Amino acid sequence: MQDEINSKVVALSIRTGVQTARITTKVLQAAIRKYMQDHKQREPTLTHGKQTVGKLMEQNVQLTNIEVTDQNIKSFERIANKYNIDFALKKDKSMDPPRYLVFFKARDGKVMDAAFNEYAFKTSKRMERPSIRKLLSQNMEKAKHMQREKVKEKTRGPER
Repeated sequence: MQDEINSKVVALSIRTGVQTARITTKVLQAAIRKYMQDHKQREPTLTHGKQTVGKLMEQNVQLTNIEVTDQNIKSFERIANKYNIDFALKKDKSMDPPRYLVFFKARDGKVMDAAFNEYAFKTSKRMERPSIRKLLSQNMEKAKHMQREKVKEKTRGPER
């Protein structure tokens, strides 16, 4: 069984002219080059990273999916690309808010778990951080209040 997997047989037929009935090394090299060029063109190119569900199914592997409800799906795409995961996103608009289904190859299950753990960690950290706009508005209010205090002190004059 192992020998059958490791060896492949390629049948190559070459038509030569009447005058040169012999096959020279140059003719054989040219024929092999031509075969390799044709063979490379016929091989399907596998896409990696984000792709459609159809292209993922064309790779003849078992697919699994995970539901994601977060709106910020772009950050997940960055993490999935970091882990070299082939995945497809499908938006389910039947629910409010819409949910996302992430399809990936079943053999990438452990890698996908690691990527989702990192994604969940990053999103939870993001939720814990205070909003920059809130901090900015609070600091602007403090600055206005301090400015008013300075103006009041100047209008009162020096105290005796």
